[in-house]
Amino acid sequence: MEVNRIARAAVAAAGLVCMMAFGAAAQSSSGKASAADRQFVTKAAQGGQAEVELGQLAADKGQSQQVKDFGQKMVQDHSKANDQLKQIASQENIPLPSGLSAKDKALKDRLSKLSGAQFDLAYMQSMVQDHKEDIAEFQKEASNGKDQPVKQFAQQTLPTLQEHLHMAQQDKQALMQKSNGTTSASKQQ
Repeated sequence: MEVNRIARAAVAAAGLVCMMAFGAAAQSSSGKASAADRQFVTKAAQGGQAEVELGQLAADKGQSQQVKDFGQKMVQDHSKANDQLKQIASQENIPLPSGLSAKDKALKDRLSKLSGAQFDLAYMQSMVQDHKEDIAEFQKEASNGKDQPVKQFAQQTLPTLQEHLHMAQQDKQALMQKSNGTTSASKQQ
């Protein structure tokens, strides 16, 4: 009888130790971002860095003041978002890429070879396309993200990206109208 009671106590103690160990493991892993959240952070960091570098290029090479101003806004807004994302990545122990993706590097190289109105239009077209893609990714993370700081970053950044898209579409439209007006005027002469 005494042996049974000791055996039961030992089993209960072992079970309690296992439960405590499992609980501690669950707590320590709750601060870790899911694979999807980690992928979002990595992609957002690369995209944000590209926006800054392309924005600097537009501020320097842009022919029209609206392109220069838009480029400067990209540098300002995306630098701020990048700093916030770096803090989150550090807290969540997510390593960030140090350079541009191959796609973004190719775009920067292509834009660097353009000048004048060609640069302006190509830059604004790329900004419209890029911000459409970014908004879709940020909306997905804002709705489905598991890691609260990452999800909250996506939710807070989304309105800025939507504003950027609206501005890019307006600037692109104005550049196209100006280009068509110049083309029409030169054809009439």
